[in-house]
Amino acid sequence: MRQVLVPLAIDPSPPPAGSTLFDAAGSTMGTRWSARLMLPPGVRSKLGERMQAELDGIVDEMSHWLPDSVLGRYNRAPAGSWIAIGPRFAEVLDYALGVFEASGGAYDPYAGALVNLWGFGPERRYDQAGFHAPAPEAVQDVLAQRAAFHPVFDRAGQRLLQPGGALLDLSSVAKGYAVDRLAFCLEQHGVRHYVVEIGGELRGAGTKPDGQPWWVTLEGVPGAESVETVAALHGLAVATSGDYRRYFEQNARRASHTLDPRSGYPIANDVASSTVLHASCMAADALSTTITVLGAGAGLAFAEERGLAARLLLRRERSHGLEEITTSAWRAMLQ
Repeated sequence: MRQVLVPLAIDPSPPPAGSTLFDAAGSTMGTRWSARLMLPPGVRSKLGERMQAELDGIVDEMSHWLPDSVLGRYNRAPAGSWIAIGPRFAEVLDYALGVFEASGGAYDPYAGALVNLWGFGPERRYDQAGFHAPAPEAVQDVLAQRAAFHPVFDRAGQRLLQPGGALLDLSSVAKGYAVDRLAFCLEQHGVRHYVVEIGGELRGAGTKPDGQPWWVTLEGVPGAESVETVAALHGLAVATSGDYRRYFEQNARRASHTLDPRSGYPIANDVASSTVLHASCMAADALSTTITVLGAGAGLAFAEERGLAARLLLRRERSHGLEEITTSAWRAMLQ
């Protein structure tokens, strides 16, 4: 059995006459990126270099792995320091803080200390020898510190105040934003028919040479039975948050890299994955994480209230497969 998702709005315009299929690829954010597009006549084929440069600039600003990135410098800055950020950084942080408010703290770009504590940051990794899960007292200390500091974001001045000890982590939104920037880079150069991807997060527009949309198979949960789902990325982006990517076992439970900033612990709500289809990959990235943290009931309600096309796959005891629940916007796209 297979499900097929098609957007409700279709632009029938074909690629310009004489367009040629063009591929580009490279490395970024610890993974691979790729682009497949219809290159209009007269457009130079150095688009691959320009896309790589765009991605390199984002990494230089928002990577929590590079100590000299803008984000890295902010995280190490002394209390009372104002750190200048660029327009791209400001756009991402502004969106992330909006999701923080809308979700009641289930999504928090300032959860970097928690990420590090649980071994999913750049140091003291969960997959290295000698790692052990943090004690409850350590978790409570981090939560207390997070509640005590009050970072200030000067949107107009594009700068951030470091109150002392605030740790930003934009890993659950920056990759989606980078996908959007690849799309923007192409559109700046007159390309309107493409699909771009970074590590499984995608965005597409227009059609392929045969007039078909850019069909993609949506990510499932490895080792678990679920219905295969394909989607036409025609003016859409897709991102999936899953508990199977990075995790370790603790007391016979999966300790996922997806943390609940409110409790300080990895999620324990049976959500194996959450997939969101959205016009913006940045939004799909952050919102899929948010829905995963909120869980089946609250997550589905959150998505429905915002008209999101979302699917959750739930692990259930005494079941070899997964339970699928979807929003009405998702079901409206089913063909």
